Amino acid sequence: MRIAFLNPQGNFDKNSSYLTEHPDFGGQLIYVREVAMELSKLGVNVDIFTRKIDDNDWPEFKYDFDNYDGYDNLNIIRIPFGGEKFLRKELLWPFLKDFAQGIKSYYEKNNIKPDFITTHYGDGGIAGAIFEKMSKIPFSFTAHSLGAQKLDKLGVNIDNFEDFDNEYNFSIRINAERIAMNRSAFNIVSTNLERFEQYAHQLYNGAIDINDDSKFKVIPPGVNINIFSNISKEIDNKFWIEIEKNLIRDIKDTNKQYIVLSSRVDEKKNHIGAVKAYSQSKELQEIANLVIFVRGIKNGFEDIDKLSEKERKILLEIKEIIEKNNLIGKVSIFDVPGQEELASAYRYFVRKKSIFVLPAFYEPFGLAPIEAAAVGMAIVATKNGGPTEAFDNGNYGVLIDPFDTNNIIDGMIEGLKNFDKYSKLGKERVLKNYTWEITAKRYLENIEKYLKNPIKKDKYLEIPEYFFDSSKKIDNIILIEYLKNKNAR
Repeated sequence: MRIAFLNPQGNFDKNSSYLTEHPDFGGQLIYVREVAMELSKLGVNVDIFTRKIDDNDWPEFKYDFDNYDGYDNLNIIRIPFGGEKFLRKELLWPFLKDFAQGIKSYYEKNNIKPDFITTHYGDGGIAGAIFEKMSKIPFSFTAHSLGAQKLDKLGVNIDNFEDFDNEYNFSIRINAERIAMNRSAFNIVSTNLERFEQYAHQLYNGAIDINDDSKFKVIPPGVNINIFSNISKEIDNKFWIEIEKNLIRDIKDTNKQYIVLSSRVDEKKNHIGAVKAYSQSKELQEIANLVIFVRGIKNGFEDIDKLSEKERKILLEIKEIIEKNNLIGKVSIFDVPGQEELASAYRYFVRKKSIFVLPAFYEPFGLAPIEAAAVGMAIVATKNGGPTEAFDNGNYGVLIDPFDTNNIIDGMIEGLKNFDKYSKLGKERVLKNYTWEITAKRYLENIEKYLKNPIKKDKYLEIPEYFFDSSKKIDNIILIEYLKNKNAR
């Protein structure tokens, strides 16, 4: 069997360059890489299609082909489209028809074809729909995140819509998502919550029936247990020295337990909510110190000028809370540059009976807490979104209300005081349900099942002309009506 992955944004190379260092190189790329690798180990021929970039600032992506060492039947194939220079994902939309055509040409040239396509994010989804229209080869759609939720979280309304649309291309993205979820063989979601909450958004009315079981497959992401393991590795000898240098620099009493925030610095991750909770609880401060991992800066109290404007704004507010509440000597902020280092840091802090805290306002799935749990961290995570399902309504970790400071305080205290319990339960939960091998097997099972008995609808949404000719105007009537009604309320 041959399965193709369509992921036009970011990029892939054998060294996983820039992974998590740029908004286009986030968890979605890890997801695609890991599922593709595990499928190839199951004997599937796998093609990852992405964008060819001939840009001196991005030299890793200038060749047509690449691979991962040790995965002989997994190919990275780069299709030239949208010019030679790197483009952030919001600028790729007008060129996705060329991406789809390039994939079709590749298969025709090599006299092969895939049995099935998996598509990722809205741009991959619409490319898959266009490719399916050309080739009749079915595709699945894994959204990873949906534009409607982002639009709501950013506070988009009819008055500011044009500015946000220029930045994020909501008109195009939501149309692409509607087409992809409608025309796909099935939609892959991480949790039932994702299906019944996110896909039920008013902006997807008429595109998808959330009660149609044939259109949804719940397949959670997994953890790379070769990386995120409690077994000591060579990297620990070196990286733990770096961690201790940072702690000695910033922390007065390094023998306490620790509260660890390791999600990327983003407003929706709600670092500030956790720091405020810590600042308001003497009990928490007596039990534990606070550590924040920030990618790219050695010293979070001195190097924040190296961060993006959005990250810098959050760190400046955190510094203000620290100074105002006399938390100097109780908080450390430092760099953890990659996944191997992150897993090593978790192993270090497990020895300190520490908790991983994810206080996000909403988390669609929450891969970070299951990675931390796999190593043995006790988990304290938002109740809003995927962690509720991942940690079984709080039976395997502590769930918190990210909008309630007192609840965040209580949750962190519970996790710290019951570290042994939640460390053991969380790890058991992950190893039984959330490995990439399990994810890949579920992908393959559902693909094979569909190919044996394809389910076709009588009528699908038509792909708008804009996606074939960018000079055509995008139809955003549904979106404008939604925003008008939202304003009226």
